[in-house]
Amino acid sequence: MVAGAAGWCCLVLWLPACVAAHGERQRAGLRFRAGLAVQLKPVSGRGPRVTLGTPGIRSRAGSETGAWSGFFPWSLLTCTFYLSGLRIHDYLYFQVLSPGDIRYIFTATPAKDFGGIFHTRYEQIHLVPAEPSEACGELSNGFFIQDQIALVERGGCSFLSKTRVVQEHGGRAVIISDNAVDNDSFYVEMIQDSTQRTADIPALFLLGRDGYMIRRSLEQHGLPWAIISIPVNVTSIPTFELLQPPWTFW
Repeated sequence: MVAGAAGWCCLVLWLPACVAAHGERQRAGLRFRAGLAVQLKPVSGRGPRVTLGTPGIRSRAGSETGAWSGFFPWSLLTCTFYLSGLRIHDYLYFQVLSPGDIRYIFTATPAKDFGGIFHTRYEQIHLVPAEPSEACGELSNGFFIQDQIALVERGGCSFLSKTRVVQEHGGRAVIISDNAVDNDSFYVEMIQDSTQRTADIPALFLLGRDGYMIRRSLEQHGLPWAIISIPVNVTSIPTFELLQPPWTFW
């Protein structure tokens, strides 16, 4: 009885915070992505974001596990756990400037326990699809990745291995998209493998659907890379200019 009363007490105490979080998200000009979110720091770096009822976060060096928590009542029920710091995730945004048909703002999640952070904003930098796409060894187009950002596909080796390959080719960062091209909601929490190796460049995870659409557009236009701006602070962008991919549920 005491435990039950304590649980309801926690829910009542945190409910106003959840409502405030909802209002903050709306003021930031963001739409729902299966739940609520409140920004704690500018998203131009790796500032934490508390997520309420987020898409499933799958955590492993390369395997797929996770749970869906997309219903609003569940968000309210679990808000105590989120706001107490048990589920804090980083979100980082980048905008494709060219090709024009995918000129959208994309959401990515930084690796949990390896890789670096963005110390500066790149107003225009190349996003170069790696060849081979899984980037588990020598890259045939490594010359074009030097001082740019590589777009890599999940699979074949660990996230850390891919990051190190791009780093060894002089890349400024790596964006690893899921190899499930129909994935438009589940983020994988990228963690180290068991090799105790390190990586210094930023490593981001991108939804499989987003990665596929970027690659497809480049192939259709016959382009070797996209031009992007990263990181993007979405709180500074007016709502009417906040263009999200139409195929992704925000």
